[in-house]
Amino acid sequence: MATALLILSSCLFYACTSPPPDKKDVTPTAVPQEKIVLYQIITRLFGNKKTTNKPYGTIEENGVGKFNDINDAALNAIRDMGFTHVWYTGVIEHALVNDYTAYGIPLDDADVIKGRAGSPYSIKDYYDVNPDLAEDVNNRMGEFESLVRRTHEKGLKVIIDFVPNHVARFYQSDAKPEGVKDFGTDDDDTKAFDPGNNFYYLPGEAFRVPSGYDPLGAENNFPTKDGKFEEHPAKATGNDKFAAQPDVNDWFEAVKLNYGVDLQNDRTTHFDPVPDTWHKMRDILLYWTGKQVDGFRCDMAEMVPVEFWAWVIPQVKQANPDIIFIAEIYNPAQYRNYIHTGKFDYLYDKVQLYDTLRLLINGQSSADHIAGIQHSLEDINRHMLHFLENHDEQRIASPFFAGEAGKALPAMVVSAAIDPGPVMIYFGQEVGEPGAGVAGFSGEDGRTTHFDYWGVPEHQKWMNDGAFDGGKLTHEQNELRLFYIRLLRLCNSHEALISGKYTDLNRYNRKPGEERYSDRIYAFLRYTQDEQLLVVVNFETQGLQANILIPENVLQELNLDPANRYRLSDVLMGGTRVVEAGEMQSGITMELSPLATHIFKIEQTE
Repeated sequence: MATALLILSSCLFYACTSPPPDKKDVTPTAVPQEKIVLYQIITRLFGNKKTTNKPYGTIEENGVGKFNDINDAALNAIRDMGFTHVWYTGVIEHALVNDYTAYGIPLDDADVIKGRAGSPYSIKDYYDVNPDLAEDVNNRMGEFESLVRRTHEKGLKVIIDFVPNHVARFYQSDAKPEGVKDFGTDDDDTKAFDPGNNFYYLPGEAFRVPSGYDPLGAENNFPTKDGKFEEHPAKATGNDKFAAQPDVNDWFEAVKLNYGVDLQNDRTTHFDPVPDTWHKMRDILLYWTGKQVDGFRCDMAEMVPVEFWAWVIPQVKQANPDIIFIAEIYNPAQYRNYIHTGKFDYLYDKVQLYDTLRLLINGQSSADHIAGIQHSLEDINRHMLHFLENHDEQRIASPFFAGEAGKALPAMVVSAAIDPGPVMIYFGQEVGEPGAGVAGFSGEDGRTTHFDYWGVPEHQKWMNDGAFDGGKLTHEQNELRLFYIRLLRLCNSHEALISGKYTDLNRYNRKPGEERYSDRIYAFLRYTQDEQLLVVVNFETQGLQANILIPENVLQELNLDPANRYRLSDVLMGGTRVVEAGEMQSGITMELSPLATHIFKIEQTE
């Protein structure tokens, strides 16, 4: 983390301005008044104070965070960092290896659960919350509703997961409203596919636990751990595997939901009449909308037909016009389809920006590739959600990624500042959590477990036994967190970052046969009629010199007169520099510190 200090003390003396994109967003929505800054937390890990961290440890041994642990102090700190939304991951009840039968909750089968705490994406009851998260299990929904109220009282909005593609192998709702039938109740399981069925079946075949799967590890037992799970006929797995005995690497703990697409017969669609699964899912979304949540992060949204989203999202927005839908999606060819047809507000920008920034952080790519991504998305880039970490990705500070949190700060500035789209931070990212330790099912792979009970050590230093004041952080961790605070607060304090246009500057500083500056530097402009910001970052761990040029057409677009002198005020790192007349056109020389990050506001001098 030593490089974090280099960034925080970097020299500041450079600047520039910006040109506009050629295309305009064709989606007919208003100019954004707020940039969404999203904080994702694994709810059962966030407030856990225990530090035992035994592989496959029980809830008593390793502990678990509760809804009530996310108290006023925690929410104040989250809000004060600059966040606008909190994504509470793992709220809805899912299969887990714990006994809640005393509360009327059926016991789950360990042989079809990953980890001891279970996957938050293996839903067991869409109408209930995870009992692990409640101090009083009988009042678990009340405790969740109180968390929603607390969050709103702090000026933050609530996002929860919606998992539409699959459910736990043992799905049974004990909290469903009167008149609601469980998935599969009316299915004809003699048919592999029927548009009226909720599931896909393998008639005549019984499910078999994947070969070699040893739930909880060889040293741990549970009453339902016996190498068997009764399911006849077998159902297709969540990842579209049609096999009675799926592979251990399949989503064998989950079963695929049927939206009227015949997956085994050329994917023919049967949407008239509207499939029963559509109606059930609409009612579930409306149920949680009634709980005053402000949005849904939709798991593996592209595995569900876009026609369903086009049908359901407008209906939910009739109940709450301000509710937002975020799609986990990895196919750029489908982005516009899921925005324009499917009506999603935001999509993951994983395959393009995240992947490119990750390569840049590790010295394996060129900053020149960023402009191509932005150009390819310029009609929809305000719908793209940017991140460097989430529960599915490896931690920046882990040896599987960068090995050091500070190396990612230039990429973090690009993620936050490059367009009006949302930016997301994963809890612990801001203090350099490395995701170390073998928690259980997932082993040690650079991610913080979302399958097992666990304490998150560096995050726990900030949590400080529930004070949420950073009392146990090191000096370097405090400096890192302060950097994130400065950056995230800028997102909604500068109109150029909320709604401004973007222009790449690297293209103007590199001519055929002449390298004006390293492709480890990236410079771009964000601007409105009233504000111009120049962003300059250095992805290299050594100092570099840049000569940033702003061509005449860009100066005209920004209403900047090259005959005037301009003050460049670094709103991120502090400090100012005066650019002399004509210097923008000839090139502003910048001595960039290792991993430098700058956001300059351009203002004419007196």
